[in-house]
Amino acid sequence: MSTISPHLRNFKEPTKDQLTQLFFALPSSSGVDNPNASGSGMPYANGSGASEKQSAEKGTGEEELEKMEINAVLSLGVQGEEDSYAGKLHLLPPYLAFVSLDRKSVRFTIPLCTIRRVERLNARAGIYALSLALWHGMKIVVQLTSLRPTADLFCSLLRDALKVELQKGNMKSVKGFVRTCYSEMLVSNTSDMDEKAGEAAKAEEGSASNESMYLGGLGLKFRFPGDPKKLREASKTKLWTNYLRTHGRNLTLLRYPQCTRLIQVGLPNRLRGEMWETLSGSLYLRFENPGYYDRLTAENQGRINTSTEEIEKDLHRSLPEYSAYQSEEGISALRRVLQAYSFKNPETGYCQAMNILAAAILIYMSEEQAFWVLEVICDRLLPGYYSPSMHGTLLDQRVFESLVHRCLPVIHDHFTEVDVQLSVASLPWFLSLFINSMPMVFAFRIMDCFFCMGPKVLFQVGLTTLTAILKINGEKLLKIQDDGQFIHLMREYFSSLGDSAHPQSSDPRARAITRFQELLLVSFREFSVISDETIHSERRKYRSEIVHSIESFSKRSAVRNLRTFERFSKDQAGLIYDALFKAICIEPPPAVSLPPPSLLTTKDQAEERPETRITLKTFKVFLAEICTWARTEKIVSNGFQQRIDRSIAEHELIDRLFFFWDIGYRGALSFQQDIVCGLDGVMFNDLMENIEWFFNLHDKNKDGYLTKDEVLTLSESLLFIFRHEIGDAYLGAVSRFMSNAFEYGDALLPRPEGADESESPHVESNQPYMNLATFRMVVLADEILESFFETDFSSTFRLEPVPLEDIPTHSTLLGGLWQNIATDDNRKIFHKFTDEIGRAVGKHQVFTRPAIGKYTTLEEPKARESLLTPTMRHSASKGSLASLAEVEAPAPNSSPGDPAPAAADGEKQPAPISTGAATLAAGAASPEMASALGGMPDMFTAAATAAALMERTPFAIDDAKDEESETDDETDEGDDDVLDEVDAFLEAHDSGLTEAERELAQDLIHAEPVK
Repeated sequence: MSTISPHLRNFKEPTKDQLTQLFFALPSSSGVDNPNASGSGMPYANGSGASEKQSAEKGTGEEELEKMEINAVLSLGVQGEEDSYAGKLHLLPPYLAFVSLDRKSVRFTIPLCTIRRVERLNARAGIYALSLALWHGMKIVVQLTSLRPTADLFCSLLRDALKVELQKGNMKSVKGFVRTCYSEMLVSNTSDMDEKAGEAAKAEEGSASNESMYLGGLGLKFRFPGDPKKLREASKTKLWTNYLRTHGRNLTLLRYPQCTRLIQVGLPNRLRGEMWETLSGSLYLRFENPGYYDRLTAENQGRINTSTEEIEKDLHRSLPEYSAYQSEEGISALRRVLQAYSFKNPETGYCQAMNILAAAILIYMSEEQAFWVLEVICDRLLPGYYSPSMHGTLLDQRVFESLVHRCLPVIHDHFTEVDVQLSVASLPWFLSLFINSMPMVFAFRIMDCFFCMGPKVLFQVGLTTLTAILKINGEKLLKIQDDGQFIHLMREYFSSLGDSAHPQSSDPRARAITRFQELLLVSFREFSVISDETIHSERRKYRSEIVHSIESFSKRSAVRNLRTFERFSKDQAGLIYDALFKAICIEPPPAVSLPPPSLLTTKDQAEERPETRITLKTFKVFLAEICTWARTEKIVSNGFQQRIDRSIAEHELIDRLFFFWDIGYRGALSFQQDIVCGLDGVMFNDLMENIEWFFNLHDKNKDGYLTKDEVLTLSESLLFIFRHEIGDAYLGAVSRFMSNAFEYGDALLPRPEGADESESPHVESNQPYMNLATFRMVVLADEILESFFETDFSSTFRLEPVPLEDIPTHSTLLGGLWQNIATDDNRKIFHKFTDEIGRAVGKHQVFTRPAIGKYTTLEEPKARESLLTPTMRHSASKGSLASLAEVEAPAPNSSPGDPAPAAADGEKQPAPISTGAATLAAGAASPEMASALGGMPDMFTAAATAAALMERTPFAIDDAKDEESETDDETDEGDDDVLDEVDAFLEAHDSGLTEAERELAQDLIHAEPVK
């Protein structure tokens, strides 16, 4: 089985709206309430109608709402709590988002349904400010600094969006949702609400905490990894409680600089799951799709496919040292989450290392939370990492190697010299987010930063790791001679992350700094130059290279997995794959909508492995690539250029061939079972086999006979094949074939006793008329047809190198401009323009290239004598003569759509000058390139050995300890140490405001609403 996908070639850079959506971690606009969008391919049961209706209403409402951004200054509604920050306020219904000018200091994403009240403030003249009261009793002040008409428009759009949210009833669902968040109980239980929040908000918070059934992971029962006392859980919890009380939580969290610093220090175990949800944006997916996970698991219960089989193999290899995964409870939860994701995303299914991610996430989250976080990681944060081709992983490995070359040339040069593959060690880092490489307590700290700051953290930590090893064990590192030594050195360093970074220092505070703390400090300070823009730029630079490598590897895999090559060589099978791949790129087959799982499989029967199948539209493109008569090639000369215009032919013969090769009656053809076998049945035939094959192709009911209608259809097929041949030789051959077919067919028909032999018996047009032996004799009666079926027909199927379009690159300005200008539409306009000039000056010529090109003169070869003896020859029936007249009427060289007849002399036709894709074909098919692509790329070698490298080394520091071991007395003592660690990450954050603007923003906090 093989799957062929051209989606990597169809990659497009994200638009501005898409980048904004990704930056603010907003859910996709398509939503997942729609069952077709979910990938499950089935309607929902158990009350799904309301869900679908709600989704439709939501989509309708959002289409009517406009998006808008405006310059603004954000102030927290508490005097002296935070500075004011200038930035951009985005209205992205049903969300409101803000980001500071430096795009890192302050930002938030809040659903509009969490806004309780919006008031315009009575401020100084010319100042336009709004006060927003949020769900958790907070108040934020937004000063709109754009022109008055722009501010009025923004407020009008905001008002309309809030009305839509109110009509949908989404504001009522907030209360029940926030009860599932641990932060609600944490804030309400530790201190009283501020008096300014109001007594109503206080009562609501209290009731929410009393009824709270917050979601949590396996760690609540099996304990969290690490020692809570050493991790200073109580101190971190206290700091986070103070922050969440004043800056919002879960749906209304405001991310100020202190939030990022506290995340870099590490999240408390009980709060970690909720914060991962909020930072990644999966919280909004769970909020918008209540009950979706439960429905998905219920509807697919007992379903078995390739993904579920692979999941079962990896379940007991997922963090086996953690106690939860030594029990059926943890294994079952992991199984349900992984299977749910594979059912929702059948194209991705399951990929190795997803089990490690899901197992780690489930320690801190419930199954539903883990499902949505896994969705965000695989589809948004790390796209392509866990796809079948792993193109995202391979691309980022190439980017990482480039960054190592730039930042650490000593290591890069040494590894290149001794042929050590950096990706052998770094691939598991990226795939498992360092979970499989270092102790879990440290890997989870990196995951905290990953969810907060994005994928750049993986590159920063990876570079710092190599830097630290070079600093600590530089001699060992530069003495490495093979991959095994490099991996061993990595494991030694990761196992010592809990040790002191400065054990010989006389300063006790310096001795207290661990190697892991130093690792993070260096990552975010020394390698802060590795920004999101850097990663995106490097990805654009190497994407073309990776796509070509993956396509080459996929081709070798598909050819290697063929059960049989039939009579083709390995190279010929590769050329068939090239033609099929190009056809899929030009005309992608439609996505197959699967029926419900209950119709696909039973509990004891696995689903069929996925395989790419092409429909009739794609088949026509494919056949035009390998068969000369399935395409029309016109050589156009206009005095300025000479080019070949190729178009796909349309005829019943092509449709008939498609269904003839569809031996499984699926309405689609597969690479192995149908296309390779079908081509084998026609390209290696001799004379008699070709005649029999052509006969069977037109024998519709497979009874061994052709009806009169089928004989006429067969003659039309021959005329279609010969339509562009020079002269009338082939037209005469088809004419004689028709005459002989009806003459000999009538002669061999049985006659009743006493009937006049001069009269032919009457046969209906749909009755059996001619068998294979008769057809063979009729063909052999004509020299041209005999030659055609002996050699010419098989030679029209030509496995030649297929030209593939280059993948667009953006390395240079001129290259980017040319890609934008030289589009297909622009080329057509240019060709049309030059053709018009050529016609005006009398230099425009069009020659149609013949499919066979055997006869180049107008002389018609002499036909053989009829095979019928004079005693067997009877006069043709009126029906036969009428049929002949109908067939002989059209001329083969006057087919519709041909603007000019074929050249009289094929040898004098101008040699075609290939352009664009045709030029690429000649280069792509050269033996040099084939040999260059012969070996598997190094990164694929690393990917192939990832299974062995994903085996995790247990670390003693991950042993779970009781949380009760840390007393309240010890808590206060450790607060200063945590704050010191926070201070270590302090960065300069520019608010973008002058001193006067800051004073104005602070004054707005106490401004009264406009009445």
